[in-house]
Amino acid sequence: MKNKKLHLSFIEIIGLLIGLVYISPFYFIIFNSFKTKRNILVDTLGLPNPFILENYPHAMEKMDFAQAFMNSTVITVTSLLLLVLFSSMSAWVLLRTKHRLSAIIFMLFVISMLIPFQTVMLPLVDLFGVNKLNLINSRLGIIIMYLGFGSSMSIFLFHGFMKGIPVALEEAAYIDGCKPHQVFWHIVLPLLKPISVTVMILNGIWIWNDYLLPSLVLQEKSVRTVPLSTQYFFGAYSKDWHLAMAALTLTLIPVVIFYIFAQKHIIRGVTSGAIK
Repeated sequence: MKNKKLHLSFIEIIGLLIGLVYISPFYFIIFNSFKTKRNILVDTLGLPNPFILENYPHAMEKMDFAQAFMNSTVITVTSLLLLVLFSSMSAWVLLRTKHRLSAIIFMLFVISMLIPFQTVMLPLVDLFGVNKLNLINSRLGIIIMYLGFGSSMSIFLFHGFMKGIPVALEEAAYIDGCKPHQVFWHIVLPLLKPISVTVMILNGIWIWNDYLLPSLVLQEKSVRTVPLSTQYFFGAYSKDWHLAMAALTLTLIPVVIFYIFAQKHIIRGVTSGAIK
């Protein structure tokens, strides 16, 4: 009994240490956002002394936070809604259509998750450039890109989750005279709430925090996202660390709030979608 308690205590201590390691970046960002630039360089690990609140309004003004926040919100929300809608429909059709081609298409989606973004980013920018689709520096262009890059994992999760939905429910709806689109909207889609929230969280955190793709296609200030606007604090010869920490804290707040309210669906959705 003693050995078992010691073993559990050891595991708890290890878990606590790992948790502290993961939390430490938040400590550095949040507490340093209330320091002056000099205090950050002199005492990075210490608590703010004095406690500075002026960093936040200065950071918001310099990065044009209101415009950047609106751009990030429009891009993220629209991309998530389209991802959930199109990915769930695609997964449902691929799962319920008993044809070899359906299995091949699904495997292509799964395999595409292994392709690094860096291998396609230059052809992608060229395709969306001025001489072709002309969707550079537009929110519509980057939304289409996020829809393409996020579909593979989303379809994979929806496909696995739908295996747990009884086919008898859909067959009963067909017998009652429902069309395929009615079966999906009124029978299947309401049952996908747990996995839909999971897909939105996983993709939402990625899209909101993404820097690389927006930096390639959103050069104009009027369409820049919140993470992209933080580059104003990092110059070639100087870095405004106090303002950058405040800007990064502002960037984290929406994602943390969204995660807190939706976290109960994450484990259920991921396990259901990946194991079944």
